[in-house]
Amino acid sequence: MNLSSIARKGLDGVLPSDAEILFLIAQAQERLPELLGHARRIREARFGNRVGLCAIVNAKSGTCSEDCAFCAQSGHHAAHSPEYPLLPTGEIAAAADRARASGATRFGIVASGKLVGGRDLDGFERAVRAVAGVGLTPDLSPGLLDRAQLARLKRAGLAGYHHNLETSATHFPRMCTTHAYQEDVDAVRAGLDAGLYVCSGGIFGIGETWDDRVELALLLRELGVPSVPMNFLTPIPGTPLEHRAPLAPEEALAIVALYRFLLPDRHLRICGGRPTVFGEARLEPLTAGADGLMIGDYLTTRGNDAASDLEDMRRAGLAPAKE
Repeated sequence: MNLSSIARKGLDGVLPSDAEILFLIAQAQERLPELLGHARRIREARFGNRVGLCAIVNAKSGTCSEDCAFCAQSGHHAAHSPEYPLLPTGEIAAAADRARASGATRFGIVASGKLVGGRDLDGFERAVRAVAGVGLTPDLSPGLLDRAQLARLKRAGLAGYHHNLETSATHFPRMCTTHAYQEDVDAVRAGLDAGLYVCSGGIFGIGETWDDRVELALLLRELGVPSVPMNFLTPIPGTPLEHRAPLAPEEALAIVALYRFLLPDRHLRICGGRPTVFGEARLEPLTAGADGLMIGDYLTTRGNDAASDLEDMRRAGLAPAKE
């Protein structure tokens, strides 16, 4: 068993065996540069030198009904995050226009909360049309939508539905107690059944094991999710995980590489926590197999400067994808 043979299977879209997955995890400790090199070659074979760039707006913030241990917007925690209802359509459109000028091609309208009421649904519909109007692909992260709501928003021009599973089914009850994991899985399936481009991934560094990481990746593969956002914990004061240390960059890179082996044909997008974990080495995840970046700010934390990201990409011989 060796990395080259497992990488060849990845190039052919063949899932590594259980023994090969354990071997890959072991290489993260023993031969990380070689592991990253093979993951990068799988990414290059699938996606060339193109990098997908997306951005988001925190369109409705705070007082969320859910108690996710890592989230500053939960109404159950003492974190100091902004609180406001759904932004006016004009503000969302202006944020989308700034993202377009920074190089993004997809734009996510992100709203706190689990369920969507009629007034917010009307606002989402207007926002989707506004984002499309500035020339970006409109995506939405609104919590749980039913099939009728998804169909209505798709008619309005919605292209993508974002709904993270966050972690494995095994680890999830330690992170959230206010809803069942199956509700999230059902939401992802509903988005896929509606014919939307579903973006669903997780957050790493929240106390999960390597087994949890593999479990999540295999479920995303089974569901057929085309785009996987990879977030890394930024410990936020007032949340239950405020004292957890961020992942070391080497471990974060190994997670990205493992996901490239397990999900060779899926978009892997590096999102929240990139400045916390990678610092000035902002493009390192692209050497580990990722093919997408979220640029600009995140929900409640600052992101990297988009112009610097683009300049670093150019110097590395990478170019924005036209998604």
